[in-house]
Amino acid sequence: MYALVDCNSFFCSCEKVFHPGLQGKPVCVLSSNDGIIVALTPEAKSVGLHRGDPIFKVKDIVERNDVKIFSSNMYLYSAMSKRIVSILRESCDRVDTYSIDESFLDLRGYEKNFNLETYMRGVADRIRLWTDIPVSVGVAPTKTLAKIGSKFAKNYRGYNSVCVIDTDEKRRKALSIFDLDDVWGVGRRTWEKLLALGVRTPLEFADKPEGWVRSHFTKPGFQTWCELNGYPCIDTEEASQKQTICTSHCFKDMVTGLDVLKASVVTFAGSCANKLRGQGSVALCVSVFIGSNPFRDDLVQYWNGGSVRLPVASCDTLEIALAATRILESIYRPGIFYKRSGVILSEISPDSLIQQDLFDPVSNRDERKRLSSMMDDMNRRFGLKTVRLAVEDTEADHWRSRSEYRSPNYLTDIKDLLVVKC
Repeated sequence: MYALVDCNSFFCSCEKVFHPGLQGKPVCVLSSNDGIIVALTPEAKSVGLHRGDPIFKVKDIVERNDVKIFSSNMYLYSAMSKRIVSILRESCDRVDTYSIDESFLDLRGYEKNFNLETYMRGVADRIRLWTDIPVSVGVAPTKTLAKIGSKFAKNYRGYNSVCVIDTDEKRRKALSIFDLDDVWGVGRRTWEKLLALGVRTPLEFADKPEGWVRSHFTKPGFQTWCELNGYPCIDTEEASQKQTICTSHCFKDMVTGLDVLKASVVTFAGSCANKLRGQGSVALCVSVFIGSNPFRDDLVQYWNGGSVRLPVASCDTLEIALAATRILESIYRPGIFYKRSGVILSEISPDSLIQQDLFDPVSNRDERKRLSSMMDDMNRRFGLKTVRLAVEDTEADHWRSRSEYRSPNYLTDIKDLLVVKC
């Protein structure tokens, strides 16, 4: 059996931990540039707000219903996530962190000594007591079914935070009423294909013969079919590894100079390379895009992007930043008021499967990899961007994101520690 522990409205729940007066009130968390709603509580949904709403379009709803707004604070959310994962690791020997708010627990063998529903409810209660973050837990024979169970636990209070799908009867009932497009592994294209083939529910898909599934779908689709039928076959570690990594921002102020754009692109390239190393991967393709403000009809509109393939798949900050800089110089057009830039890494593979090149222009890859790892260690110890590339302009903030409603970093910055007045 597997369990999925999913934090409810995680970003909003983290904010409510440090603002207890917001319990039961509508709360929204905005994107990094305070542009759109990326997370919201059920109370915020009930007043007519939705994920993805541009905040300027729903400003009247926010003001009329006294909705509390926060800017994204990933440092705070990451620190809270680490606390939750540490509790899970104390509760289970095998824990796979799938995302910042989701973790899988391998409970195989635990059923011999524990009632799994009672055991996982105790874990959920412990998380709520120690972090004040509510979680929903799904327990099932496969990870896909466990995700379905967690959705039921989140949407129906009668489950008391834990939904267990441990019989074929429960599995079939759950699949018959669950939304097909909400199944883990069923993306938009797969969903449209299933609808075109006459499949309307997860149960109808699960009941299809194996030969039919193999003839219409590739490996991921077949794996989803197996999981829906109770046969575990998805490697969480492989599934959680990002296939593309993107870092981009809308700027607080529009910029025109190449140097300013270059500082933003190099910063984003360094962030992408850091994420690559964090998941033990390398990338072969580097892409850069820039664009003007689409809401300013009075200005010249310009969007462009470009890509290059590295000679050898890499996670080296210097190599990726240089490639990104060359792309930017080729697509930059003077006289444009730029509002956004971004870097995308693709064709990602594990760093243990690097195809070497006899004519590789970089002769000291091992030394540069150690240099990048040392930079990561120092930045973890002494703070973000303590060690950085010289082209990164940390003093100029006009190209950075707007975060007017960001909470302090209560758990990671000693200057932001909560002060209790007696």
